[in-house]
Amino acid sequence: MKGQTYVILAIILLFFVALFAVVNVEPVEVNYIFWSGESPLVLIILFSVLMGGIITAAVGARKILQLQREVKNLRRQNNQVQEGETQVKPDQTQEPGDVEERDESTKSKNTF
Repeated sequence: MKGQTYVILAIILLFFVALFAVVNVEPVEVNYIFWSGESPLVLIILFSVLMGGIITAAVGARKILQLQREVKNLRRQNNQVQEGETQVKPDQTQEPGDVEERDESTKSKNTF
């Protein structure tokens, strides 16, 4: 539903931009960096909207790629941690009584 809302809003926005551009068809003088020329205002409006969309899409795509790379790295780290927890090393094995004795000794040290 969220994707459909964005598409509908984009179509409505595109309609208003096209309507605004068609109403403004008179030629205007445009000063470029090294020269100037006349162009219909409709072309300038449509070109500006197109360039804004391209820049926005490029920045959004870059951010998406960064987030995908971060998710990939975090998943790899998560898998490494999970594999490390499932593998019990022989020197880390404890007897059930060892845990209780250690707990009692730490309780006596932490009392005030």
